[in-house]
Amino acid sequence: MSPRTHDSHPHDDPASIAAAVEQLDAAIERLAAANSVAGVSPVFEVLEPARALMLDPEGIDLVYKRVPALEAAGFFRGSDWDYPQTLVPSLAVRTVRHGDPVATLVESLSQVRLLAVASGDFHHPSISAEHAHHFLAQVMAMNLDLVVSDLQEGDRLRPERLGVLVQQLYHYLLHHLGYENLLEHLVAEVWRVLAQRPVQVDGVKHMVTQIAACLNKPDATLGEVGDDALRLINAVFSPTAGCREDPGFDVYAERLALMDDETLLKEAIAFAQAMHGTGLVSPYMPGFIRYLRTRWNALIPTALGLSYTGADAFHCYPALIHTLIDEAVFAETSQAVYGLAMMLERGILYAPPVAPSLWRQVRLTLCEAAAEKIVSVFGNRLAPERFLLADVLNVLGHPLGVGQGNYPTCQSTRALSMWAYGAPADLLRIVAWSARDDEIVMRFEGENISSRELGAGLASEPPVDVDAVSLLTVPHLDRIYFEMGRRSAGRGEDPHKWVNAEFHGEQVGHGFRIAVDVFTGGLKDFEGFIRDFYAAYHPYYNGNIPVINPQPAGIAVTDSATRFLGWHAITIQRLALDPVGVMRVYFFNPNNDSGQNWGQGIITSTQGHGELYGEASLPVTEFVSRLYVFHYDPLEKGDPASVPAGEVQGVMRLAQASWAAGR
Repeated sequence: MSPRTHDSHPHDDPASIAAAVEQLDAAIERLAAANSVAGVSPVFEVLEPARALMLDPEGIDLVYKRVPALEAAGFFRGSDWDYPQTLVPSLAVRTVRHGDPVATLVESLSQVRLLAVASGDFHHPSISAEHAHHFLAQVMAMNLDLVVSDLQEGDRLRPERLGVLVQQLYHYLLHHLGYENLLEHLVAEVWRVLAQRPVQVDGVKHMVTQIAACLNKPDATLGEVGDDALRLINAVFSPTAGCREDPGFDVYAERLALMDDETLLKEAIAFAQAMHGTGLVSPYMPGFIRYLRTRWNALIPTALGLSYTGADAFHCYPALIHTLIDEAVFAETSQAVYGLAMMLERGILYAPPVAPSLWRQVRLTLCEAAAEKIVSVFGNRLAPERFLLADVLNVLGHPLGVGQGNYPTCQSTRALSMWAYGAPADLLRIVAWSARDDEIVMRFEGENISSRELGAGLASEPPVDVDAVSLLTVPHLDRIYFEMGRRSAGRGEDPHKWVNAEFHGEQVGHGFRIAVDVFTGGLKDFEGFIRDFYAAYHPYYNGNIPVINPQPAGIAVTDSATRFLGWHAITIQRLALDPVGVMRVYFFNPNNDSGQNWGQGIITSTQGHGELYGEASLPVTEFVSRLYVFHYDPLEKGDPASVPAGEVQGVMRLAQASWAAGR
């Protein structure tokens, strides 16, 4: 496919291209000189010549060749784009299609940079080629209309011909990523993401919508597509016989009223199969569930696809479940149906504090600040309380699907996951405080810490690309975590030793091991660190004791070239033999996408090796080679000396040839 569009432009003239290149090079030089003195300087001088070049594929090629120079000059410094590993595809799409001119141009240049990373022509210290490739694949999927059709009117009317520029960019990405069969790759990318069952699926649904739109074009030249794509499209738009041709909500409601019991039963089974088969809920499903509330309540467990466990929970708490459906299940919150089903399957309602905590949530009135936050992100088609209740169900239903979004808040997101997984009443209390009072209070070493009295933590801006629970709680939690760390500083050891147990709760083991000296950054008793992990966690060396409560831990993240990218918070969920008899560590990674290549052949798996939804996994040796801090129960630990020397040496070799090199 040619990367050119039908739109003519004034920059085909070699002289004007040469002039723009000269202006761009001069602007990059001035930026580099200014940044070498001032730290962060305005980048606007770079944008105009870059805009002129990016209206033409040949010009984009010239910008592509200057990616190293742009990075070296500090073009992205001081902005979110300086941390490409935290960028979120759905947010990038909004910026590039609907952002102001400056944001659109910076995002476009960032995507050219990520193409250079994905192609191996530029190495970025904080994002791997694989991660860049996945990011661009998702962005491409969400912008398929730019690749297969003419510009929409909204794009065409953008100032400074930005619509044309963005279309040129996506034709260029398509041409250089080498997708002979683009749809096949994009469908595989959607399934790869869905295998992790994320709470936030707006971006995935947008990708499916774009794929469906492409398939409806008779002249689409993006390749053949099979049953995998049709399953996704049907799950969103036409999961049952009653809505097979996507007739619209009003027509579907009329059809429901005419269905006999046998037809309703078939609809219920089809909805359940589509939902559990993909993790996606059709906007038609809430209408069906709400219709059953007035006609056939007993069929709702079948529509939810519940097992005996889930159905029993449903029948034990009918008033609560019916109220949750009435208050939280709408077309705008369709995913809450899946959240509700999975929450019932988990059996957490049998824990005495959970049902009354959910009743409190149902009756909760949001404070003005919380309501404004939710409306600003989710809109006002429903009351903000309903958006929040829907995402409470989603987070309780799949705790390992929570993601940190475009923010360095892995610790707070990990805490939400741990509470939803093992202490749901604690999570519901924290949600209630933040929603009703715009405040969270936590104890640290006998003293109260109020989020209201603290400055911003790591997340200086409120998150906008996360679920409503995270939206309200993470800014408070982040400030408290930061304050606990400040109070623990200067004690001669890593502050996590004190912070994690107080912040995450009593389930955190009081034993603490770190592989790095906090003052020098060098390795500290690394062999003992490895042996202690095996003795505390590995069933062969700890007396076959399973992980009772998931435990916080920290990893040294590396890219596919084994370069160290930074420290990252995760949760160790369990250790178990996989289907082929390999002992693996199954862990939760809050970074929105757990499938990563850490170099040395260490590729985190999210499916196919016995993972539960939302888990990542690695063989024990590979996992421990990237571990740098963990908690454990010192009273339930085996003999470190019993761990074979060969196993320990294998871990040490992998670590010292990657993140620990030079330490």
